[in-house]
Amino acid sequence: MSDWMNWLVGAGILVIAELFTGTFYLLMIAIGLACGGIAALLGLSGPIQTLVAAATGLVATSILHRSRFGRPAKISASRDQNVNLDIGGRVTVPSWQNGRARVMYRGALWDVELGPGAQPEAGEYRIVEVQGNRLIVANS
Repeated sequence: MSDWMNWLVGAGILVIAELFTGTFYLLMIAIGLACGGIAALLGLSGPIQTLVAAATGLVATSILHRSRFGRPAKISASRDQNVNLDIGGRVTVPSWQNGRARVMYRGALWDVELGPGAQPEAGEYRIVEVQGNRLIVANS
């Protein structure tokens, strides 16, 4: 096999590995290997091909790291509406006992607790967090 084929086979293997792991970092390194294959197609020497592949992979990885996809989530999953679709939902609480209540929500009984700054009065509440089987609510 010629050099450019070796580079592209390596890039393909990394793309497949990325599909199994779910990280975009392997994809960025695969882009670098593909650029090494392009350098080989252009007839550049082996060390230059390696340099092109390394530089491209490094730049692509650093761009990914600085993007929003490279940073960990700042919101905990229990408060993230993209993770838990109950966040933002509404529940009606008929009465409170020591800052806690039991309500029917989505066909099941749930424990409800007041969130910070919420007032314990009967009425409708907005779900702000889900902790296991407890709904943390705030006044609507």
